[in-house]
Amino acid sequence: MVIRSVSMLVAVAFMALGGCAATSGNTAAPSGKIAPGMNANGEVVDPTKVESGYGQKVSGINDFEGEITGTAAPGSRFTQLQIGMSMRQVIDIVGPPTDQGAYITGKAFIPFYFGSDRSRFELIYRSQGRLIFAGGSIGNYSGGNLIWIINSAAETGYR
Repeated sequence: MVIRSVSMLVAVAFMALGGCAATSGNTAAPSGKIAPGMNANGEVVDPTKVESGYGQKVSGINDFEGEITGTAAPGSRFTQLQIGMSMRQVIDIVGPPTDQGAYITGKAFIPFYFGSDRSRFELIYRSQGRLIFAGGSIGNYSGGNLIWIINSAAETGYR
């Protein structure tokens, strides 16, 4: 009787945890709410506060999936970019950034994880926006591939 109760308790706990994991991602702005760092027209007004999941999901080169947030400024070279491009390709099109930086993601702390997206690289362009690249896997020290375009005419150009 005790073993049956314990096994049922474990099964219920796994179902509850599985349900939490499946519903934790927010893929769209709740109706009536304005996304962080954006205005009601979908324009990015503060690129430092923008969160993933509020932009347009797109498939790019070599089946890379990414996101485009905001609308491109008039005359912006960001319109020529495609999700999945390498950092070198992007710089050849858009030119050198005003500022840049890198940071690690939570995947870097997963034991025995050797896949990609352990780090992110960010290129910032004044009055155009930000470009986010997913770093390669262990041993791949290239700049990674473009996964997120944040269009913002309000970009100051610094991190």
